[in-house]
Amino acid sequence: MKKEAMERLQALTLRYPALLQCKSEIGEAFERISLAYRRGGRLYLCGNGGSAADCEHIVGELMKSFRLPRALSAAERENFSGFGKEGEEAAKWLEKGLPALSLTSPVALNTAFSNDRNADFIFAQQVFVLGTGRDVLWAITTSGNSRNCVYAAVAAKAKGMCVVALTGRESGKIGQYGDVCIRVPETETFAVQELHLPVYHCLCAMLEEEFFSVADAAVPCGEDGKRQGSPKKTDEPERKGQ
Repeated sequence: MKKEAMERLQALTLRYPALLQCKSEIGEAFERISLAYRRGGRLYLCGNGGSAADCEHIVGELMKSFRLPRALSAAERENFSGFGKEGEEAAKWLEKGLPALSLTSPVALNTAFSNDRNADFIFAQQVFVLGTGRDVLWAITTSGNSRNCVYAAVAAKAKGMCVVALTGRESGKIGQYGDVCIRVPETETFAVQELHLPVYHCLCAMLEEEFFSVADAAVPCGEDGKRQGSPKKTDEPERKGQ
């Protein structure tokens, strides 16, 4: 783990001393997700209710800039140069990201599968179809017993994926399938969720610093295993009317 990641993790436990007992698991989750990205993998997330909202939140931090600029490299901008004004605008506004998908999002698929098959398997179905051995499933369940999250974890293990679970004090059923289980020291749902947010914000910040903080930082591989070019900081485009 790089110095920046260690410092970020240390800062988290200073601000939230209750999370000190989760420090090693948060660090392990970071290492597992980082490795997946280096291998060209993706991160899939699942959860229910407030945890579903957390999944969407995490995707928003990973797929675009969170705390650091993620402008395209010169080589990536050059790929847009043959597309006129539209290509120029796209190169100016697009950002690098870390591939992440919330399994809570496909409303049509999830409702169709719930109606036609079994709602307990809405996340597992997507994991089974989309997942590969390079990927990570991040399941968020305050009780550790959400059936659709547990079955998603089972499907992920069957596909050879890594499973990261974020739960309350008790890891519940999903603890049997998690390669890493981050158990925050609370039991009541709202209190668990209050500690989940700083955990995943910390992980998102650590991942961003790992892949985008300096020009020669490691970057995710494409499907062909080739690196996509080193991220370089450039001036942010002038924003309109914000």
